[in-house]
Amino acid sequence: MTDRDDLLKLVRDLAVVNGRVTLSSGQVADWYVDLRRLTLHHAGAPLVGRVLLDLVDDWEFDAVGGLTLGADPVAAAMLHAAAARGGRPLDAFVVRKSDKAHGLQRRVEGPDVAGRRVLAVEDTSTTGGSVLTAVEALREAGAEVVGVAVIVDRGAEKAVRAAGLSYRSAFLSADLGRQG
Repeated sequence: MTDRDDLLKLVRDLAVVNGRVTLSSGQVADWYVDLRRLTLHHAGAPLVGRVLLDLVDDWEFDAVGGLTLGADPVAAAMLHAAAARGGRPLDAFVVRKSDKAHGLQRRVEGPDVAGRRVLAVEDTSTTGGSVLTAVEALREAGAEVVGVAVIVDRGAEKAVRAAGLSYRSAFLSADLGRQG
């Protein structure tokens, strides 16, 4: 089995939750993908890092992150996977949901992204709203966003591509035996 196969099994076993739920987009769904159950899991996190690095292997970027909270463990997993592989230094960053009113008042935390090529990530995305909010903040901070990558796409691809961004997902809803 490949890392991708192992990750898909863990997504199905750990993260898919049946039952009516309101998503962050405001949409109501009959199932939920709680990927923090996976991205913060001892076996899941390393797989997330390796699979997403493989997914975007042909893209050039030197920092990864997205809107807190869904993107944080994804970016950390990719940072650690890149370090374990060697040869490609990769920084991570966190995009706050709103401006910070104290301290350095930074919306994007971590190593400075100004003038750098960055990858925006998310654990799962239905409308693309969260990741597009992160992209906007990254551009305001002076970053060049090379694309968006997610673990599970529930329908965001069209909106992200309409915003002029390259987009990749490790899995689609159909890979989980679901629609939307």
